[in-house]
Order: sequence, then structure tokens, then C-alpha cells
Amino acid sequence: MHVPDGFINAPTSAVTGVVAAGAIAVSLRGARRELDDRTAPLAGLVAAFIFAVQMLNFPVAAGTSGHLLGGALAAILVGPYTGVLCVSVVLLMQGILFADGGLTALGVNITDMAIVTTVVAYAVFRGLVKVLPRGRRSITAASFVAAALSVPAAAVAFTFVYWIGGTTDVAIGKVATAMIGVHVLIGIGEAVITALTVGAVVAVRPDLVHGARDLRQKLRLRVHGELVDAPAPEPVPVAARTSRRALWVTGLVTSLVLAGFVSFYASSNPDGLEKVAADKGIDKKTGQHASADSPLADYGVKDVSDARLSGGLAGVIGVGVTVVAGSTVFWAVRRRRAGDDVSATATGSV
Repeated sequence: MHVPDGFINAPTSAVTGVVAAGAIAVSLRGARRELDDRTAPLAGLVAAFIFAVQMLNFPVAAGTSGHLLGGALAAILVGPYTGVLCVSVVLLMQGILFADGGLTALGVNITDMAIVTTVVAYAVFRGLVKVLPRGRRSITAASFVAAALSVPAAAVAFTFVYWIGGTTDVAIGKVATAMIGVHVLIGIGEAVITALTVGAVVAVRPDLVHGARDLRQKLRLRVHGELVDAPAPEPVPVAARTSRRALWVTGLVTSLVLAGFVSFYASSNPDGLEKVAADKGIDKKTGQHASADSPLADYGVKDVSDARLSGGLAGVIGVGVTVVAGSTVFWAVRRRRAGDDVSATATGSV
């Protein structure tokens, strides 16, 4: 659902850019509360994994494909604020390096694919977790539903933005029907990927999954006839830290394999937005991408003639750049939180 340059007029693109910038600023502050020394490395990995899986277009209907948006997955694994940042990092890397998603439309894409999907998915997820029986299966089921609903929500958001600032004269009802219809199907694929991934991580390290924190209830002890909270647990043992590193390495290797090898077998059909744009004439004023001459444009390495090698190298480079960029952002946020904690402690002791 990457919106290219030319679909949305300049004033509307500028407004969505302001919205996106504001949401990112809020998310940077909110992520300080979500990230700690255990989850900051995972956040960078989540961004890289989303980048990799977005390369795997899957068929959803005749002549149409879909791909992961990732907002639901990121929000459930690392938190809604951090999730917005994860998807935003992916969109920025894709736009600058791979000419995927217009640079003037970056605000539209962040608003649609990062903010809307994350907010809708996390709201649905938290609502379901509160009413479902407490357990890992409920986390997985809630992830499935939240992800499935987040994709058509993004389609509705795009339709609204197009209604306000579309550059072609197409009946909005036709756009809405086509966009929502195909993205309901894409949402099923998103739900399967999200549920499988969240379920896999919850099975091995539920303590690292932001959305599964409710599974860890405080232990209460009865002392002299009264229930009191048990003492805080001891620091995480070395074995658990090693398991964390193993999870990170496994996730990175998986991302590299998906982007570097499996992506070659992805569907070549246009995705939902591209198909609707071509069928309805939305793409009549599409402009040339500012990064069209990038050595990695269109997910291939320039001057590498072998298609399999070219695409694989581009995918591996993309995963590497995204994990470095994402990890840098999230470690910076984590250090800022640590600085805030030290300042608060110093102030309180005065």
C-alpha cells in the first residue's frame, strides 16, 4: 500500500507530513516508557523483519497480491509507540533506498501504514485481551483479529485522504469499494503472518512481548492473614540473557533468508493499491520517484544482471540497513530514558 508521488496533491501531502511528524514526536516520547535494555534490541529486529516480510507479496485474487503492513505485529511485540517508529523506519528506508513509496508522499504513507494500522490494531488487541481468557492462545487469537482489521482500516484511511486531496477525478465510492474489498483479503494474510510470529515469540519468550505482559501477574503472599505483593524477582539470569541473544540472532537470520532468498518467489502481481489505481485511473498523474536512480531502486542491485542475485543482494542490504537504523534509533531512545530516570532520581534525593 505504498503511495507513490502524484496520487495526492501537495497541500494534502504537506498536512499528512505534519501529522506524521507530530505522531513520530509523540511516539519518541512514548517509546521511552516501552523500551528497556531487553526490548530495545528486539525493536530494531522487528523493523528489519517487517522490511523482509514486506518483500514477500502473496496472491489474494486474480491478478492482485498483498504484503504485510506490519503495524499490528510491531505494536503487539514492542508496544504501540515503538511500533509506529518501527514501521516509519521501514518506510523511510524503502522510500530513500528502494524508490518504494513516494518521498513527497512519505507523510501519507507513515500516517496510513504506520499510525493507522498501529493504533487500530493495538486498540482492538487490548480490547480482546481484556475479555478473552488469560493465556497464550488468547494473545495469538487477539493478534490475528487485530491484524486482520488493521489492513482495511488503512484502506479506509487512504480513501479518506484521496477524497480530500486526490489528483484525479474518480468517484470516491468506487475507490472505497475497490480498496476495502481487496484489503479485507490482504488483511487475512496479514493476520496469519502476525499471529504466527507473535505466537512463536510468546512460546519462547513471553516476557519480551509487550502485548503479553498481562500474562505475568504479580505474585502475592499471605503474611499474618493478609495478602501482600511478593518481593521483586532477582535480575534476569545469564541463561535468559543468552536466550534473548539467541532469539535476536534467529530473527535476524530468518529476516536475511526471507529477504535474500524467499523473496525471489514472491508474487509479481501488483499489490492492492497498485491494482485499484490502475483499474480506476488513480495513477494517471504518478510522478517519477526522486530515488529512481538509486543503486537499489525496485529492490535490485544496479548492474547485477542475474535477477535472483540482484534481488537477493538488495534484500540482504535492506535488512542490514534497516536493523542498523532501527537499532540506532531505539538505543538512542533507551539512553534518553535512562538519562531521564537518573535526573528524576537526583531531583527526588535533593
